[in-house]
Amino acid sequence: MYQRIAIITGASSGIGKSFIELLARDNGEYFKTPFDEIWAVARRAEALDEIASSLDSVRIIPVVADLSDDSGIKIIEDKLKAEEPKVGLLINSAGMGVKGRFMDKPAKALDDTVSINCSALSCLIRITAPYMKQNGSAHSKIINIASSAGFLPQPGFACYAASKAYVISFSRAMSIELKPYGIDVMAVCPGPVATDFQRRATDGKETDFNDWRKNFVIDPVKLSVKSLKASVKGKKMFVYPFSQKLLHLASKIVPVSWILAFESKAVKD
Repeated sequence: MYQRIAIITGASSGIGKSFIELLARDNGEYFKTPFDEIWAVARRAEALDEIASSLDSVRIIPVVADLSDDSGIKIIEDKLKAEEPKVGLLINSAGMGVKGRFMDKPAKALDDTVSINCSALSCLIRITAPYMKQNGSAHSKIINIASSAGFLPQPGFACYAASKAYVISFSRAMSIELKPYGIDVMAVCPGPVATDFQRRATDGKETDFNDWRKNFVIDPVKLSVKSLKASVKGKKMFVYPFSQKLLHLASKIVPVSWILAFESKAVKD
């Protein structure tokens, strides 16, 4: 009998960790049949072991892999080939970004942003999709964590915003290409989320959002709950909360030059 599994990247903290906790305790609220295993993918082995231990679940399988490097993708690919599971859910939650002027940022940080947010996400879908093809009436699900930052170019956060624009565009294309195989693809576009992201993006200089974004920070658990429910309904794009829906609308009707003029004030000298 094949194993029916879920794979979640960025599982050691933030949004990814919230997804792990929800799925580990799922009794049919999101998926009628609980997953036999939940592969928790992240770089930090200790953090993954702590999560698995705290949930007291033999179903949580820590997979230590650095997705900024091809070797990290190969670890997951080899595990899939060895076990040949049925993948019912793939959540690409791993991501990174660096704030500040593009020219002031280290090339390695910029390269890792594109590698993790774009390349790794794409490769994971490519190697996982063959194990997700429909088996019965229930569709397999892919959830890609994008961002409302992907709606528009963002001076001072240029590489991150551009990478999330890629995630949105790529997810929309995959929702069409993978549909014949019974695989639903959804992009999630939240505003600021209360995670450790801000500290990492500013090299520890800021732990919380301290500009206008602080008024729109959302809880990662609430985001994960609503994202799972939206995916089960078959949505292709989920923008949350309402403030980000307004931003999405504005990005379609307000001239980009006007928005860039406003955003330029946020770039520190």
